[in-house]
Amino acid sequence: MSQEQLRPSTGRQGGWWRVLSTGLLAYFVGIVVLVLTANPILFPMVVMIGCFTVPVTYVAFFYERRHLSELNMPTTARSFLYGGVLGVFFSALLEPLLIHELNLSSIFLIGLIEEFAKILGILLIVQHRRHNQEVDGLILGAAAGMGFASLESTGYAFTAFLESHGSLSLTVGLTLVRGFLSPVGHGTWTAILAGVLFRESNAGRFRLSRRVLGAYLTVSILHGLWDGLPVLMASLLLPVLDILIGEALVGSISLFILWRRWREAVVS
Repeated sequence: MSQEQLRPSTGRQGGWWRVLSTGLLAYFVGIVVLVLTANPILFPMVVMIGCFTVPVTYVAFFYERRHLSELNMPTTARSFLYGGVLGVFFSALLEPLLIHELNLSSIFLIGLIEEFAKILGILLIVQHRRHNQEVDGLILGAAAGMGFASLESTGYAFTAFLESHGSLSLTVGLTLVRGFLSPVGHGTWTAILAGVLFRESNAGRFRLSRRVLGAYLTVSILHGLWDGLPVLMASLLLPVLDILIGEALVGSISLFILWRRWREAVVS
C-alpha cells in the first residue's frame, strides 16, 4: 500500500473540534438560561446536550479518519443509535435476571453483559454487507459504545436529579464527569471488540475465533476494573483519589489497546 493511500484525508479534519466547542457552548448557555428562567422544559434538553456532546465528538474524531474505509455517515449514525438503544434495553432486561446482589463478582458480570449488549446493534447493521475492514469495526464500535454511554449518562443524570430532590449542581457535575470520562470507557471498549471482530471475519461472515473471544474478555475485564478497582482501592486512598487513580489506570490501558488496534488497521 502506498504512502498516499495511508495518508488521511484533510478536507474535514478539525470538524470534531467544532462539534465539541459548539456542544459545550450550547450546554453552558443552556445552564445559564435554565438558572435565569427556572423553566423546567429546558432541563431535559440541557441534560441531553451535556450527555451527548463528548460522545458525538469522539465518534466524529474517528469518522474523520476513515480514509481507508467506505463507511458512510448514515451507517455510523445507525450504529450510534442501535448500539445505544439495543445495548441499554438488553442490559436493563438481563442484569436484573442475573445479578441479585452488587459485589465484586457481579461487577465483572455487568461488564460481560454490557460489552455483549453493545455489539448487538453493530451485528444488526452489517448483517447484509461486507465487513472485513478492521477500521470499519473500530469506527462503528466507537459509535455504538458512545451511543450506549450517552443514553446511560442521561439516565444517571435524571436519576441523580430526582434522588437529590432537584439539585441542579449535582446533576451538572455528574453530567460533566461522565461526559469527559466517556472516551476512555464504553466507546473505546466497544471499538476494540468490534475492530477485532471485523478483522477476524471471513468472506463477509463473522466468526467467533479465539482472538474475538480474547478481545471480548479483555474489554469485559477492563469494564469490570473500571467499576471495581475504586472499590478495591477505597481502603488505601481518599474517596476521590481511589476513583481518579483507578479510572485513570484502566482508561490508559484501554486507550493504549485501542491505539494498537488503530495502528494495525491503518497499515494492514
